Amino acid sequence: MEKKHFVLYLIPSRHDFAQTMTDDERAIMQQHVAYWAAYLDQGVVSVFGPVFDPAGTYGIGIVSVDDESQLLSLMQHDPAAKINKYEYYPMRAVMPKK
Repeated sequence: MEKKHFVLYLIPSRHDFAQTMTDDERAIMQQHVAYWAAYLDQGVVSVFGPVFDPAGTYGIGIVSVDDESQLLSLMQHDPAAKINKYEYYPMRAVMPKK
């Protein structure tokens, strides 16, 4: 089965979240990085990380999954989903040949 590709945006709970995280929020975001790093190692995620947009920092990731339900499960189990929200969109990814 051909993988489906999505771009994910992790939208912070407030405009200055990256600059004003509490210790508890920082701990959750560290868990978030570890969570997605495991999927990066498995090849489910191509790239992820913060985007330092002058209008406000947000997170981005590119994922390859079997279907949208797998994507939803990944987002729901992300520790950062407790304090931030996700937006996602399907994409047509151009991937290197294996």
